[in-house]
Amino acid sequence: MKILVIVLSMVFLLCPLLIAYAEEGEKVPSKQKSMSFETQVVKTVKLNYLLYLPKDYGKDKEQKFPLIMFLHGAGERGDDLEKVKIHGIPKIVEQKEDFPFIAVSPQCPEDSWWDTDALKALLDEIVAKYEVDPDRVYLTGLSMGGYGSWALGIAYPNKFAAIVPICGGGDEKKVAVLKDVPIWVFHGAKDGVVPLWQSEKMVNALKEAGGNVQFTIYPEADHDSWTATYDNPELYEWLLKQKRENK
Repeated sequence: MKILVIVLSMVFLLCPLLIAYAEEGEKVPSKQKSMSFETQVVKTVKLNYLLYLPKDYGKDKEQKFPLIMFLHGAGERGDDLEKVKIHGIPKIVEQKEDFPFIAVSPQCPEDSWWDTDALKALLDEIVAKYEVDPDRVYLTGLSMGGYGSWALGIAYPNKFAAIVPICGGGDEKKVAVLKDVPIWVFHGAKDGVVPLWQSEKMVNALKEAGGNVQFTIYPEADHDSWTATYDNPELYEWLLKQKRENK
């Protein structure tokens, strides 16, 4: 009986500490955590996603942070968020301790395509819930996510401060709505999965519309034009200089 009393006493003493530790960990996670979001657009769409908060998040209650939404490629679809960490921004934040952006990386369900309305609803949820600077929201994606970046940007052109589509493509007849959004496009010249012309037609249409677009072609790269892109510090320096003007 005495042993039981001692054990219970220790539990009661530790509980407040454990709760405080849990709350602090929830507030400022050091890496990404798995989340789930469900929205009803025309149909109900459930998106699991990874969320990363910078290490300084929460220290200053008045500080707002830039946000990157990352859209993965077709190979990472499904219900296993670990797959989303294989490439791109989720891979980078697992390696860097000082990544300055909030990063939200949704996972597209198996046998599906990126739903622009669902993505916009998720983005609105994140901006409302966390300390996001709404004028520094950035969008990027690779392959299928490159297509998704073009499509989401075209659907909501006033939402983003900059867009970075990698080895993707889209509807060049609609891309003029993005003429005021800074866009940096990347593609491999030898891409055998998504041909280079898919990006070229988007870039050319934007230039004709007077758009603010840069185009980087890797002469020797095949489909993987994203590793060099996301590993380049200049990309993030460029993003941080972009601020939304059209609201």
